[in-house]
Amino acid sequence: MSFKTKKYQVMRGAISKELANFIFNYMMIQRDAVDLMVKTNKVNPSNPFMGNRVDQQIPGAYSKYADWAMETLLMYMIPIMKAQTGMELVPTYSFTRLYEKGNILHRHKDRPSCEVSTTLHLGGDEWPIFIDPTGADFVTGKRNNDDGAYEEIPQLKPGAPKGIKIDLKVGDMLIYAGCALEHWREPFEGNVCSQVFLHYNHAKGPFAKTHFLDKRPILGVPQK
Repeated sequence: MSFKTKKYQVMRGAISKELANFIFNYMMIQRDAVDLMVKTNKVNPSNPFMGNRVDQQIPGAYSKYADWAMETLLMYMIPIMKAQTGMELVPTYSFTRLYEKGNILHRHKDRPSCEVSTTLHLGGDEWPIFIDPTGADFVTGKRNNDDGAYEEIPQLKPGAPKGIKIDLKVGDMLIYAGCALEHWREPFEGNVCSQVFLHYNHAKGPFAKTHFLDKRPILGVPQK
């Protein structure tokens, strides 16, 4: 069954384990360096170019929007994404997180810059992602559509499916229709897990022009 039919698919070995490990360690160094600089008042803790721990979706987790290496990966993966999905795609943005023990990714759908999304496991402990293939809306809660985050903890309607559990090894990637399918992760029981999200839109879809590069002038810069 193709991506167009079921709106998600797993790509094993999307990047090599060696490249994934390189990027994982690159992000770990950044996290530790930023933590130290924030602790010693060397940088503003919300500096977007440094990455930070003020992620609205996963409070306390180190994350980085549009890291230059990840933006390069975003572009590098375009022909691979086209081959996997059978779609013409335009890039929007990249987003990287280093999850820590106890983190939860609440059930949600993504904002308009994420019509075709990926989550790629870079390293650390494995942490399965769940996806509801029905496309229904089972989450209630006030949502800020500008950044996709919920302003309050979302609640589930009765009868919400448990979803399909997807395990990713280092270098594996889940491709999914982020705006169409609810997805989430249960509480993380490991120590650290690094994932990079690469987001794209349909080249001829309703958001191709309005959300091109996530409304940025060029790659590698913050959204605002």
